[in-house]
Amino acid sequence: MRKNNLFALLMTVLFLSSSMLAGCTGQGKNQEEKGTGSYPEKPINMIIAFTAGGSSDAQARIMQKYWNKYVKQPWLFSYKAGDGGAIGFAEIAKASKDGYTIGGINVPHIVLQPLQGAQYKPEEFAYIAQVVTDPQVLVVKKGSKFKNVNEVVEFARANPGKLKVGIVGTFTGCHIALLDFQDKAGIQVDQVVYKGATDQNVALLGGELDVMMGNYNDVMRGLDQMTILGIATPERYKSLPEVPTLTEQGYNVVSDIRRGFVAPKGIPEANLTFLRKVFKKMAADPDYIKEMEEAGQPQEYLDGPAFEKYVMEQQKQAERLLMKFHLI
Repeated sequence: MRKNNLFALLMTVLFLSSSMLAGCTGQGKNQEEKGTGSYPEKPINMIIAFTAGGSSDAQARIMQKYWNKYVKQPWLFSYKAGDGGAIGFAEIAKASKDGYTIGGINVPHIVLQPLQGAQYKPEEFAYIAQVVTDPQVLVVKKGSKFKNVNEVVEFARANPGKLKVGIVGTFTGCHIALLDFQDKAGIQVDQVVYKGATDQNVALLGGELDVMMGNYNDVMRGLDQMTILGIATPERYKSLPEVPTLTEQGYNVVSDIRRGFVAPKGIPEANLTFLRKVFKKMAADPDYIKEMEEAGQPQEYLDGPAFEKYVMEQQKQAERLLMKFHLI
């Protein structure tokens, strides 16, 4: 009887011990998924290289909501605007390599700016993820005499330097897209440079321009007054299935603005791996995808290594075009 009691007591202790261990193990798994383990142990500084309220900030604020869903420690936003984003990008590159400073970047900005002497290089970043692809589009005012891209090219070839094409800034995404289009089409145009997309759109609608090269996200709300003749994507864009690509019209131009997130190169590998896993979860969250679509943010995820590979390919492409047009 005594032996039976002792055996029963021993089994009870073993059961309770295994239950507690299972509970602890389950709790540890939960914490790992929510990021409350050894990293991050404090808030993470999020550098935005543009002003508060802009497209880059709006997109990062959406992501912040889903970061908070998976990670206990919040982001602390820090705005380092100026010089087309170059100031903020340099701040990210030069930040402490402990994993507690990350930031948003734009491509091709981070490729083009170093060619003009910016205080950072694309190789100085640890790439976490790409989250947005905003394709370039060739646009005319509704009622334009140009009904397709070939008509634009024919006019430009017959009238070298007469076609007025609007772009936002030089050494920018739309500038590179226009140079590539000129190169592939064999045309000369009159490039008209504006400070921002709003100015560019107003100029097109006011008749100052024949066509413009711009970001889809900057023109999508004005499509009742504009017509997109061609889009610089490899295949037809799902949001614009009726719009032919530039490539299918005979001009192999693929160009866009991409947004992503990076850390300074050299952060601990475990921290970088954690960041990449969390961003992948956020990018796959159905609520996040829905919210990005509702905000007009053309979301498209690439993991860190794939994003880095794309950036380095764009660096070579930009150098080739800028050298061909004697701009560097």
